[in-house]
Amino acid sequence: MASTMISSNPVTNSTANSDRSKRKKKRKAASAEQSKQEEALKWRTESQQQIYSSKLIQALSQVQLNPSSPSAPRRGRAVREAADRALAVSARGRSRWSRAILTSRIKLKFRKQQNKHQQRQRIVSAVAAAGGSGRARKPRVSVLRLRGKSLPAVQRKVRLLGRLVPGCKKEPLPVILEEATDYIAALEMQVRAMSALAELLSGSNQAAGSSSASS
Repeated sequence: MASTMISSNPVTNSTANSDRSKRKKKRKAASAEQSKQEEALKWRTESQQQIYSSKLIQALSQVQLNPSSPSAPRRGRAVREAADRALAVSARGRSRWSRAILTSRIKLKFRKQQNKHQQRQRIVSAVAAAGGSGRARKPRVSVLRLRGKSLPAVQRKVRLLGRLVPGCKKEPLPVILEEATDYIAALEMQVRAMSALAELLSGSNQAAGSSSASS
């Protein structure tokens, strides 16, 4: 009789349900934290570096470098973009920064087309304005710049960190810190892989040069 009264009591049932939901939330938070640590540690493994190195070589082989053009910054930008794309592919789109890198190429093409259209409109409007009044316009002050100057130092640093991490420009601080931790570990692995590749290429060039000199 007492057991039926306890089981039918709505107060005890609600407290039991709330305890169960709290335990579920704690388990989910613990599993999420463990998965974050595993994701950050995987970039330090030798197997992950080998996977990225193979994808990096494949991406660099597809980069079209025109030897007739003397623009070294363009060639360096193409190599950097290929290395970043290989890094995002190695992350398999599990993080926000990797998805942002993979979709940035599509957005860049769309922005180029949009900029061309806007440039044509500016030329037409400038020609039309030249035929009208010749009064000079006052320089406009950006409201966003004024807001950025008035922000506290911590918020400015958070905003700067969000701009450095791809895909985190408008994200809250916990998301930025989580993505930055994984992104920094991935960049460290990228530096190790590219350094090893550079040493390998320099060694092969020296061996080829010594063999040609001896012959």
